[in-house]
Amino acid sequence: MREVDGQVQAWAFLDADHALAQARAADEFRLSGRPVGPLHGVPIGIKDIIDTADMPTENGSALHAGRTPSRDATVVAWLRAAGAVILGKTVTTELATYAPGKTRNPHNAEHTPGGSSSGSAAAVAAGMVPLAVGSQTNGSTIRPASFCGVYGFKPTHGSIPRHRMLALSRTLDHVGLFARSIEDLALLAEQLVGWDERDPDTRPRARVPFAAVAAEEPPLPPVFAFVKTPHWEHAEAETREAFAELVEHLGDRVEELELFPSATEAWAWHRTIMEAEMAASLEREWRTGRDRLSESLRAQLERGRAVRAVDYQHALARIRPVHESFQELFEQRYDTILTPAAPGTAPKGLTSTGDPGFCTLWTLCGMPAVSLPLMHGASGLPLGVQLVGPRDGDARLLRTARWLVARVAGDPDARA
Repeated sequence: MREVDGQVQAWAFLDADHALAQARAADEFRLSGRPVGPLHGVPIGIKDIIDTADMPTENGSALHAGRTPSRDATVVAWLRAAGAVILGKTVTTELATYAPGKTRNPHNAEHTPGGSSSGSAAAVAAGMVPLAVGSQTNGSTIRPASFCGVYGFKPTHGSIPRHRMLALSRTLDHVGLFARSIEDLALLAEQLVGWDERDPDTRPRARVPFAAVAAEEPPLPPVFAFVKTPHWEHAEAETREAFAELVEHLGDRVEELELFPSATEAWAWHRTIMEAEMAASLEREWRTGRDRLSESLRAQLERGRAVRAVDYQHALARIRPVHESFQELFEQRYDTILTPAAPGTAPKGLTSTGDPGFCTLWTLCGMPAVSLPLMHGASGLPLGVQLVGPRDGDARLLRTARWLVARVAGDPDARA
């Protein structure tokens, strides 16, 4: 694995001896005859903004170098309880924003892996771990999943606790998941969706049988709403062509849908909320170390500090009406929204993580989204398909995603 990571550089922290010690302990536990968890012995990568009591968590920032938490984040504690082996910490961009880390795209080292969950997506794509955990505040799970050619899942906002994870924006922060199959995403989600009183956006709920629901056949073939969004003008030519072929392949199971006028302002609202809340969350970093922040992050924080309270409150107030409008569409006609995960394949160069614009609206509304590695560009790099579902329809979204994967996989001509 070290040889592979020498090329990909997905890990911020990796201690082989510690990983082997965890694996040996898992073997001894299993041999004792005691019940084992559903992830027993499975190695998992954890984005380096999520606290681990036995490993550093440095948040991709020189300001946090050497930071060693005393406790696990909720998601890490729950993964350990399920039997998982925490293999190491995966590279994040600077404070989970836009300045890239060292990670390369496993398909072509001259191209970005996306961000901010760069290492998590790349580690799964390179076969170093079957599962990894990341985050998303704009497009930080869906975009790198698309660029690296793996399955990425951003559940409903507030469904997975964020306790002891770097906070950027309470309104927008999500935990994100990476895997090499829908079934593995469902298994991982089943262990992590739940209530934690320390995250005020989670709530008590019945346990969702993600794996069972995702494995079911839909009662009726799903109906997709193909939504281009105003960001379609940024889509590359081969993305447009690939989606035209996919829509044609789906035939009467898909209908093109124009966004209602109010939703077209969502990108501006997202930026207002994200940057204002980031400015508050990273006040200490701004006050004590702004000269050591990247130029892009300083610019974000400066804009966030200048946001007027009335504009911030207005943007927050617009989320519910937009979400409710989408909810009506789901209830009346559509099972899921079909849209690109990114404008195209991973851009060449390592100074940018790519454009998150195709993820922004769904993150703002807190709706679940999944990126499916169904297509490739002319370069051979992956090109993801994004499906979006209604809030709390996460398991059914994965069921629809599995249906689509099977439909496309059964017809090689449908894979552009």
